[in-house]
Amino acid sequence: MNTVLYIHGMGGGGDSRIPGVLAERFVGEGIRVVVRTYSFDPDEGAAQIASWVEELHPELIIGESLGSIQALRVGGLPHLFVSPSLGAPPLLYKLRGVTHFALGRWYLHHLFPVKAGDRQPLLFVPEVLKKYQAHWEAAKAQARKDLAAGLPFFAFFGTQDHFKKSGVVQLQLWRDLFGDTYQEYEGTHFMEEEYVDSLLVPKIREMLTLQK
Repeated sequence: MNTVLYIHGMGGGGDSRIPGVLAERFVGEGIRVVVRTYSFDPDEGAAQIASWVEELHPELIIGESLGSIQALRVGGLPHLFVSPSLGAPPLLYKLRGVTHFALGRWYLHHLFPVKAGDRQPLLFVPEVLKKYQAHWEAAKAQARKDLAAGLPFFAFFGTQDHFKKSGVVQLQLWRDLFGDTYQEYEGTHFMEEEYVDSLLVPKIREMLTLQK
């Protein structure tokens, strides 16, 4: 049995859409996709994810959106990404001052509402957001180690990703860190099911096969 650990994005969780679709597609193939809800506090989340890696021994880790930063902090594994939001940690760090005020916290929660269900609570408070700068530095440091060890990194970016305008998603930043190890698709930040089927599923099979 091959295990894929899927790290959901901000406000996602155990019932996120893409890993649910993947789990359905791999029925009978000996591939299980595991997704669990982790803390928005980056240090707490990293500790939770590290314990899951120790428990599950995954062969592949997938990071989606802001979850890509947590995925990067996991060393020693091949990495695959969906709409990696490499520009998000510096932005969240800058927003920490706004969250000293009730209106600022209200606005962020209004801007990023969390759906009902098994979803990550968003804690827009200064003591959490200030951790995102160190979180990003730790992710880059681990990524450099894994790149030096020859581990593969690959990402998918939507050409219609509206988070490019804010700098949350930066294709050039990905190129600077990882080179041309990516593919664009004609979709949004939230990879549509047709691209999950045509791009993500085959790439997962390919990366797992390379590990054998």
